[in-house]
Parts: sequence; C-alpha cells; structure tokens
Amino acid sequence: MTQAPVTPAHETQAAPGEPLVVLSGVEKWFGDLHVLQDIDLTVKRGEVVVVIGPSGSGKSTLCRTINRLETIDEGDITLDQQPLPAEGKALANLRAEVGMVFQSFDLFAHKTILENVTLGPTKVLKQSKADAETRAQELLDRVGVGHQAKKYPAQLSGGQQQRVAIARALAMQPKVMLFDEPTSALDPEMIKEVLEVMVDLAKQGMTMIVVTHEMGFARTAADRVVFMADGRIQEENTPEEFFTNPQTDRAKDFLGKILKH
Repeated sequence: MTQAPVTPAHETQAAPGEPLVVLSGVEKWFGDLHVLQDIDLTVKRGEVVVVIGPSGSGKSTLCRTINRLETIDEGDITLDQQPLPAEGKALANLRAEVGMVFQSFDLFAHKTILENVTLGPTKVLKQSKADAETRAQELLDRVGVGHQAKKYPAQLSGGQQQRVAIARALAMQPKVMLFDEPTSALDPEMIKEVLEVMVDLAKQGMTMIVVTHEMGFARTAADRVVFMADGRIQEENTPEEFFTNPQTDRAKDFLGKILKH
C-alpha cells in the first residue's frame, strides 16, 4: 500500500475557498477615537482582498489586528478556525503563519539580503542553514533580486528592498500575507516593480489582504474590494462592480476624488 504524501503543516487546514481569516464584531478604540466599528470580514483561502478608503479610515489598524500587532477591544478574530493567541509562544507561532509587509522595509542593515531572508526560517522554523539558504535564494530569484543576495540593504533601491521584504515574509511559509501600504514609501518608478511581484503572488493562489492606494492593483489583482471609511466597512464588492457601480455615497465621493487624478 502506498503512503499518501505528507502535507506541510501550513497547508493542512483550510481548503481553497474555505474561510481562512474571519473577523466578527471587531471593535477598537484609541482613547476616545473609535477606529474600528463593528467589523465583520471573512477572507477565504486563496482570495485576494484589497482594502481601500480615505486616510484615517481604520485600514492599517484592521490589517495590524490580524497578527495582533494591535489588540482589539471587542469581537473575535480567527485564523484557520483558531482564535488569535494573546501572548507567548503561541503568538510567535501565529506571527510565523501571517506574513506582513509594511511601508518601511524593516530589513536588518548589518545583515546581507540572504541573511535577512534566512533568519526567520533558521531561528523560528528551525530549518538547517543550507535548506534555508536554498529556499531564500529561490524566493529572491522569484521576486527578481536573486543577484543581489550578498549585498546589504543600503546598497539596494527602495523597490528592491521591498521585494526582499516580501521574500522574507514568504520564507516563513505563511498561510496569509498582509500588505500595509507596501508601495507608499516608494518612488513612482519603483511602485510598478513591487506591484508586479504582488500580482504574481496573487496568480499563484496566495491568500492576501492588501491595504493600498493603488487603484490599478485593486482593479486587476483583487477578488474583492473592501471600502472603509470612518472606522467601518461601508461596502465590499468585486472590483468591477465597486469601481463602476459604487453603492454608497461615501464610496462615490471617494472614487470621484481619486479617479480624477
């Protein structure tokens, strides 16, 4: 009798199309400011959800609650049907399963590009140095900076550094990737190269939640657009429906302002 192939641990739970990240009744205050109000959102495995809206609408805070960089005051968040742990080793394990790419690249300046990408897999996933380096080189090649592996972050452009940050997150074999304004610190010519990497990831079935001002990316790569304003999800729809037929006055006003530019 032949044995079934062993499935990696990070692929054993939610099947494609099943709920992977679920936020239910999430509330968050910063002092008197009610930044997240009654947030209900379900992201399925393999889905690309793009969160857009005016500044101060709660988009980044929403993104940061999914790996507990921000705590919530009420409600529930689950990843793969498991509630987010509050602290300790379980929280560290959760963060290994949720890749995060920020506006700032947060690379270790004193380590080479290759060392930046292998650090998590060797320390957290306990991979051998050789295995981690082989995988890191594959990922750096995949995002188009493989030839820069021995350089240090300061020797790379902003766009190249952000692509390294994406490779570093992928090296942890995450179940979901969170992107919080990943191109907002980049020069215009560098934005395209980072978005191309993200589009490729989306095509390959990576579950992604992306907070961005890049409407072109939302139109072409998203399965669903979530529009936030004033701490609430005002509407969510397919990109086609949202951009051509917004349902709320708030969304119509937002699109009217940004699509004129």
